[in-house]
Amino acid sequence: MLAKIGSAAVLGLEALPVDVEVDAMRSGQASMTLVGLPDAAVRESGERVRSAIRNSGLTFPGGQRITVNLAPADLRKEGPAYDLPIAIGVLMASRQLPPPALDKALLMGELSLDGTLRHVRGVLPMADMARNHEIETLYVPVMDAPEAALIPGLQVYPVKSLSDLVAHLQGFAPLTPYLADDHYFEQQPLPLAVDFAEIKGQEHAKRALEVSAAGGHNLMMIGPPGAGKTLMARAIPGILPHLALDEALEVTRIYSVADQLPPDTPLIQVRPFRAPHHTISHAGLVGGGHWPRPGEISLAHRGVLFLDELPEFSRRVLEVLRQPMEDKIVTISRAQGSLTFPASFMLVAAMNPCPCGHYGDPERACTCSTGSIQRYRQRLSGPLLDRIDLHIEVPRVAYDKLTNKAVGESSAAIRARIEAARERQRARLAASKLVCNADMGPGEIRQFCILRDEAQSLIRSAMRQMHLSARAYHRVLKVSRTIADLEGTEQIQSHHLAEALQYRARVLDM
Repeated sequence: MLAKIGSAAVLGLEALPVDVEVDAMRSGQASMTLVGLPDAAVRESGERVRSAIRNSGLTFPGGQRITVNLAPADLRKEGPAYDLPIAIGVLMASRQLPPPALDKALLMGELSLDGTLRHVRGVLPMADMARNHEIETLYVPVMDAPEAALIPGLQVYPVKSLSDLVAHLQGFAPLTPYLADDHYFEQQPLPLAVDFAEIKGQEHAKRALEVSAAGGHNLMMIGPPGAGKTLMARAIPGILPHLALDEALEVTRIYSVADQLPPDTPLIQVRPFRAPHHTISHAGLVGGGHWPRPGEISLAHRGVLFLDELPEFSRRVLEVLRQPMEDKIVTISRAQGSLTFPASFMLVAAMNPCPCGHYGDPERACTCSTGSIQRYRQRLSGPLLDRIDLHIEVPRVAYDKLTNKAVGESSAAIRARIEAARERQRARLAASKLVCNADMGPGEIRQFCILRDEAQSLIRSAMRQMHLSARAYHRVLKVSRTIADLEGTEQIQSHHLAEALQYRARVLDM
């Protein structure tokens, strides 16, 4: 008998429908063959299915040759999510289950040897695909039901074990559909690992962080060890605005495919903050693998990618950031094809001015030779630095400021200004579907970054004296637009442009 069960395969950030076809034929020797371009995890599902059926009080068909085809055959199948549809197909093909109405249903789940279901990755894109293909019902592991229910219009059944699903399909013990919990869509409190009120001194640097967060601009901090660069970077999540619902679903899809959704968090509502170590590989940063998975730059989508000790990263690793920083996407090509992942992140980098860290420090002498300082700084290419909007120096904090009991401005107060500025940007850019000033292209810059005569004169002089490139010119205008938004003015004034140009002067060139 032939049975056909619906499932799905995750390809990049999208899911494609897969038909699990099971044919059982009387034969002298029992066997189970899987075809349809399965990977090792899928090929091993035969043994898991066999044990799960037996340990669930059911009978694995003996004396039959079972063929499982995962169609379409030219689409690579990976992961254990096909265990559940294969098991149901085997039971239907061996006539232990009546042919139920599963034409409009999708099944997914990894089987333990005792028949219980385990979590699988990529449930959100699978559920989205089901809705787009007018599939009405999903059977998923219990722990994945909240994630699947984020997509409206679907009837999601949480399945604890194979025996529970069999009893449901036989009509003995119907499962209860999962009801989406609305609190997942409510704004959650932002994490506050470090409050800006606790950061002593560094007013100039904190102002630059505010401008960077308000417009989504890239930022470089340069200063001696212990000046507070890492501390301030880790305070950024507390001033970033909440994710909009469409942004939250976009970020959640990435984490679902990467299998990095936090437990009991089906919807990510806090902007990501990723801080990979400088020993990270090329594939770990941009994504990769035999069949590519999202890397750190995609996991930082709509959030912050913090690279501490920037020159310690491999030059090859850093250079691959150039294209994603411009295009907001990363494309990974393999022999089987190409996949594109979103990568709209805010880069925050920190570094010392020299290998010992004390070049230019008025209190400690630098022990580095001129050659070593030059080699250290040459690890960062000019094109990469040109893509960083704000360059700021973070000096040593004086004793008087460290011991001052006065409390600075809180993260909540800064976040209120940033959210107001972001709201102005969303309203201005609504027609273009952009979300912040950093995303603007030449067309939006020409339309929304209009300069008065005195500002035109200022930028003309700066272009000549600072030798700014065309890219730097556009980035200065975008930062000026953000500063004006923080001030609540529609017109870019000369002092907005002057502040943006101040951040453009590279500390490494001094």
